[in-house]
Amino acid sequence: MNPPFPKKQKKNWQRILRAQIRDLWVLLREFWQTLLLFVLLVAGGGLLLHLFYVDPMTGSRIGLVEGFYDAFAMIFFANPLNFPKNVFLDMLFFLIPILGLAVLAEGLLRFGLALTDKQSRGEKWQVAMASTYKNHIVVCGFGKVGYRVTLELLKFEREVVVIESNPLGRFVDKAKDLGIPIIIADARRTTNLMKAHVQFADAIIPCTDDELANLDIALDARELKQDIKVVMRMFDEDLAKRIERGFGIHTAFSTSALTAPIVAAQAMRLNVQHSFYVGEQLLNLAQLKVNPNSAWVGWTLKDLHQRLDVSVIYYRDGKLEDMHPPLDLVLKPGVEILVLTTIEKLEEINRLNQPK
Repeated sequence: MNPPFPKKQKKNWQRILRAQIRDLWVLLREFWQTLLLFVLLVAGGGLLLHLFYVDPMTGSRIGLVEGFYDAFAMIFFANPLNFPKNVFLDMLFFLIPILGLAVLAEGLLRFGLALTDKQSRGEKWQVAMASTYKNHIVVCGFGKVGYRVTLELLKFEREVVVIESNPLGRFVDKAKDLGIPIIIADARRTTNLMKAHVQFADAIIPCTDDELANLDIALDARELKQDIKVVMRMFDEDLAKRIERGFGIHTAFSTSALTAPIVAAQAMRLNVQHSFYVGEQLLNLAQLKVNPNSAWVGWTLKDLHQRLDVSVIYYRDGKLEDMHPPLDLVLKPGVEILVLTTIEKLEEINRLNQPK
């Protein structure tokens, strides 16, 4: 049975604020010349008014700050000053609004629209959002497998950033509906991986239809972050085993429903060997080894079963192996077990198995 449809990726208002600030900085760098011209026009016009303008009615001069304000007002045809009796100032009264309108038309309107209309700038805003993510999972390739893997990750409230090369891809709009940053780019390029903040990610899942592209992405990700968890989609089982031995890259086979839960669980560092649905409940078979000073040390299998609600289906302690282990067997450092349970319980089990 298919997994239940997940909720949208939760909105994080602090993240959105950081993305807005980053986006503003990008826009300032893009439009700095226009903004500088506008500031110079207001500052220069205000200074000239302060130095040379004399009110024809009262004979009074204006202060510097008032000059800046009046120059700014002239640009929008809201001039509060009386018209001067001076040819130079007459020309200035016409030049300031003309030049101001030219600057506004050239850049400031585009700047304002770009700042407020994120949809029209799509890709840049997606990159801005992705830049705020840390300890997330990057999915490269958003076809059927990538989409299903993402659904699994969202179901367990993991944050996801997607890289997809085809802007017309079948699931691109669905990613946006789920609130996921999706970067339309070639994930084989290191610069595009950096846009997805791979250097700060917890895991990456290359799952395109091209095995060599998946391997290329995985190796580039390892260069950006050596300890990143890599779970890669492959079709050739022999090649996959060699890659796993040589590079420590976990691999998954098949194409859709069976692969997605396994890939998602592996990306969460839970040592899952197999996953399957019973109704709407995702069950996982995980291989675990008791760490030194783990909270488990001294527990019996009965304790593990009662406290954490897991089923132990295999036990190995050195040469002792048992496919139907009795519940009175004791857990000690180095013991290996296979457990059947849910993702939520696996996360709790892994926390307890960390050295004290």
